[in-house]
Amino acid sequence: MTTAECTEFLAGGLRPHACASCGTWVLVKKNSVKHTSIQWTTDAGSCPVFAQEVAEGRNTALLDTCPKLVDSIVAAVRDGEFGVLDAG
Repeated sequence: MTTAECTEFLAGGLRPHACASCGTWVLVKKNSVKHTSIQWTTDAGSCPVFAQEVAEGRNTALLDTCPKLVDSIVAAVRDGEFGVLDAG
């Protein structure tokens, strides 16, 4: 795989999305109905849910992602902001 192919695989199709709950910006790609790629554009501590986890002494690396962000992405897909690459 070439560098260009790797870059396209990792970053191709990512679109900016602001969480409807807190406004934190991430990059999102809906690969399929069940698979969502999320790339944080800032430190995840900008998310209040992650910040609370840190404040309570938990390791955010063990979190899948913020449930409020997931809800925001689901709503964005439902509203047509994102398409699902493999809708089949």
